[in-house]
Amino acid sequence: MKKLVMLGGAQSQIPAIKKARDMGCYIIICDATEEAPGKKYAHEYYNICTTNREAVLHLAKCLQADGIVSYAADSGVLTAAYVAEKLGLPSHPYNSVEIVTNKELFRKFQRAHSFHIPKAEGYSSFEQAKADFHRFSLPVMIKPVDSSGSKGISKIDSLDHLEEKVKVALRFSKSKRFIIEEYIESYGPHVGGDGFSVNGQLVFRSFSNEYFSTNCSNPFVSIIATWPSIIPERLQNKIHGEIQRMLELLEMKTGAYNFDIRVDQHENIYLIEMAARNGGDWNPDLIHYVTGVDLIEYTIKAALGEDCASLKMARPHGYWASYVLHSEKEGVFKDVKIAEELKKNVVQSHLTVKLDERICPSPNGHVYLGLMILKFSSMSEMKEKTKRLPEQIKAVVEDANIKC
Repeated sequence: MKKLVMLGGAQSQIPAIKKARDMGCYIIICDATEEAPGKKYAHEYYNICTTNREAVLHLAKCLQADGIVSYAADSGVLTAAYVAEKLGLPSHPYNSVEIVTNKELFRKFQRAHSFHIPKAEGYSSFEQAKADFHRFSLPVMIKPVDSSGSKGISKIDSLDHLEEKVKVALRFSKSKRFIIEEYIESYGPHVGGDGFSVNGQLVFRSFSNEYFSTNCSNPFVSIIATWPSIIPERLQNKIHGEIQRMLELLEMKTGAYNFDIRVDQHENIYLIEMAARNGGDWNPDLIHYVTGVDLIEYTIKAALGEDCASLKMARPHGYWASYVLHSEKEGVFKDVKIAEELKKNVVQSHLTVKLDERICPSPNGHVYLGLMILKFSSMSEMKEKTKRLPEQIKAVVEDANIKC
């Protein structure tokens, strides 16, 4: 039985943990949270933070692990690459993973190799950024260099807001650095989705249309993703080519990727982010519905050094969407209300909160309550209904006397 170290036992990581068990693996979970729900599916659990690479390395070496994976979570991606490289386990090069994990390093790499990028610079203080601010065309984005899930990200169109938003970004940065980059207007939807390379070749990709939380305090959190992509096939192929060029330059090997991409009015491709992991928000589950391809299985195979040559491109079938159930209201969770006309479209749903649980939104975003997968009979039905999802699927959160 092959031993697989899995970094994280969160609810979103349970599908990968279950899949690995079904594939006959001996599961070893590292998670700093004693109540991690994935623990019950593991053979062994260790209370180790997924970012503590030396502790994870020591454990993996002692247990003679055959592979290590950080599924759908940025926090453990660097640790997984570090441990794999030290122990000679299958992985992408650590230095390459470090580049794609850090927004400042990624922009520098892109610039050096003539990719289309927004003008961007990294800083460690408001004073440094203020001195350079005149060099940027507004609006600009302020981003922590090493956060995930859109945490700490802001868009500003005036110097007046710079100091406040720099403080937010630094609060979410482990390395206490942030970047300023010019905002790229996307013509057509923001392109999301996942891909997979085998021996450095992008053999599979499934692009989605992403839509953001326009009525939330953090409007850069993606709450809706739909399949299939509505951008023309020729542009999808152009994006594919840019990703492939990136993979070759970084000398990537076999594994999964999650994409955030924009296409401007001149059809220039901007690889905003390219994480060396599976996407969150059930991306692999959606892609399985859409294409029949099980990216979770291939991710486990890649981590164990097993043959992934059978993975091929697959045409999308049907019309699908994911919806992130969220709330910005503080209080006690009571229920989810779904419009009657939408109930027949819901294929799968899962809540990450319990009835009567206290809800405490973060200062820079909303609280994640769960996720739904929906299926539609046509492109027109998908477009029409997904526009109204935030009004038709509502979390019921009652006021509470005790503050968070």
